Amino acid sequence: MTPASGGPDEVTKEYPVDGLSLDEIERLIGAADGRDDDLWKTISGLGVARVARLLVEEIVFRADPANVHRTFDVGLELTGEGIAEPVGYVFRVRPEGQIEFFEGTSATAVHVISYDCADLVRDVFGHARTPRPSRRALRPRFEESHDPSRDRDLLESVLYSQRATTAVLSGIDAAPPDLGELSTRYLSDKWGGLHWFTPHYERHFGGLRHERLRILEIGIGGFEGRSTGGGSLLMWRRYFPRAVVFGMDIFDKSGLDQPRIKTLRGDQNNADWLTGIAREYGPFDIIIDDGSHINEHVLHSFSVLFEHLRTGGTYVIEDMWTSYCPGYGGDDAAVAGPSTSVGLVKKLVDALHHEEHHVAAGVAAEGVASKVAGLHVYRNLAFIDKGINIDGGIPRFIPRRGLV
Repeated sequence: MTPASGGPDEVTKEYPVDGLSLDEIERLIGAADGRDDDLWKTISGLGVARVARLLVEEIVFRADPANVHRTFDVGLELTGEGIAEPVGYVFRVRPEGQIEFFEGTSATAVHVISYDCADLVRDVFGHARTPRPSRRALRPRFEESHDPSRDRDLLESVLYSQRATTAVLSGIDAAPPDLGELSTRYLSDKWGGLHWFTPHYERHFGGLRHERLRILEIGIGGFEGRSTGGGSLLMWRRYFPRAVVFGMDIFDKSGLDQPRIKTLRGDQNNADWLTGIAREYGPFDIIIDDGSHINEHVLHSFSVLFEHLRTGGTYVIEDMWTSYCPGYGGDDAAVAGPSTSVGLVKKLVDALHHEEHHVAAGVAAEGVASKVAGLHVYRNLAFIDKGINIDGGIPRFIPRRGLV
């Protein structure tokens, strides 16, 4: 990246590097929970410069908007095992709230954040089950960076520069906002106006927030544009800081690819294609169908992809209102038929109770009946939990006729 004109002094020194692949990112996230020596082996194998670039991109993505009156530079310095010379980056915090980053150093940085590279990996990608002592050093450089021609008062500059540094550190320390706020930030339609889904997602997925996950969402939005839509993918990336998020759409959305987000182009009604991507990128921990909402497509996708959901995972179907719309293959009636998404959920209620059926013999060994462990249905939204649904059912000696 090239420093913007009119800002602080030019940034010096650059480290041109290639990005990490999804598999490499997952290796790094996994290593963040391990021993120090194993983590350093992973960092060295991937390349310190490439890991540093990923960390900086992640920090900028997660950071809260800054409230500053002018542009400030904040430095980052990474050291550690096998790093002969510190790797430097500059965060440029602008009055508009955005944060840019550049490789190298800045003579006008108001703070320099110093980290052992492995410690920063743990702080960004480690499991946040308990608070950890700070692993970084902060070196203020207010007086060095102070420019009397721009600032009448050094104290005012110091206070605003602290805002800039706090914004950068929020990309490391801050817990993700709730899904309602993230939906608004990234222009997803899962909360407000059209839908009110995010409280239900919080209820079901809040406990998974810091787990290593693979998430597949069908439907990216934005119609034909390569870089349009994708609000929900960004929302999931921010909410799940250790997850890899896949987005599937019938249109080419490759312009939305970024660290921990990969787009896939294909038809959710094509069984061969669905099976192929599931074998390549699955199994998944969460699958969300926010695609065409055509009932045939919803049922078809479920019939293929549920098999590629991990045991303990959840399959979500959105916008079940189309079950009552003939234009989507639904029924213009008070009761949705079996070929609709609501009809599918009704069938799954029966499947959940397969061991109570009089014809239960052999049912548990085939189909989805033995794998549906729970159902949670809200208006226009269903969560289908996958698990082992075999426990013998109600014993046969219990009378099947009520006692009068």
